[in-house]
Amino acid sequence: MVTVIAAGLSAPAFAQAPAAASTAETCKPINEQQVAALFDRWNDSLGTLDPDKVVANYAPDGVLLATVSDKPRKNPAEIRDYFVKFLKNSPQGKIDSRTIKIGCNVAQDIGTYTFKFKDGKTVHARYTYVYELEHGQWLIAHHHSSAMPEGGKGK
Repeated sequence: MVTVIAAGLSAPAFAQAPAAASTAETCKPINEQQVAALFDRWNDSLGTLDPDKVVANYAPDGVLLATVSDKPRKNPAEIRDYFVKFLKNSPQGKIDSRTIKIGCNVAQDIGTYTFKFKDGKTVHARYTYVYELEHGQWLIAHHHSSAMPEGGKGK
């Protein structure tokens, strides 16, 4: 014999979130130029060739889906491991096209960029950066980059 006990079926199965404070109190303003500057900050950190300075741009729970790695990087140690290798080629990025979307304490920078390396090679790629405001600092919560499937012809 199987006995099933159902408890609390009349109550919701989840706790409700507390009511949010007014938008003016919780949302920190940011504009498109400031979002664009977040990429510049990240790109400048590449120029230091110091993986720790690059990782400092990412939220502690940030995710990196990198251009030249099959492995999703889901924590600072994994993100650092990726950049230790990536920085050996002295990469520098340049935005080719972008769309910026801004929400409450979140901003997206989506587009295409080109990376140049010390050996003269270039890679055209698509990107998405999702920035979130954490403890007063805009950090990368999600970064996805993938090489252009047609080699950048559609720039």
